[in-house]
Amino acid sequence: MLVLSRKKGESIMIGDDIELTVLSVEGDTIKLGIKAPKQIDIIRKEILVSVQENNQSAVIDPKQILDMLKKNS
Repeated sequence: MLVLSRKKGESIMIGDDIELTVLSVEGDTIKLGIKAPKQIDIIRKEILVSVQENNQSAVIDPKQILDMLKKNS
């Protein structure tokens, strides 16, 4: 992991077309601005993790389906 220090108003570039700018720092909260092409998806990691966990919990093991069918027949 690359660790960089930036002050309010300073930016970093990721490749040629993604720019992250520190907009403000208030206590332990940092506001970031992101300029990126529209085709690049940007999502907060905690939301991505939550969606992945929900998807995993929705998956039913085929053995469970067979067991349920046997019980209902």
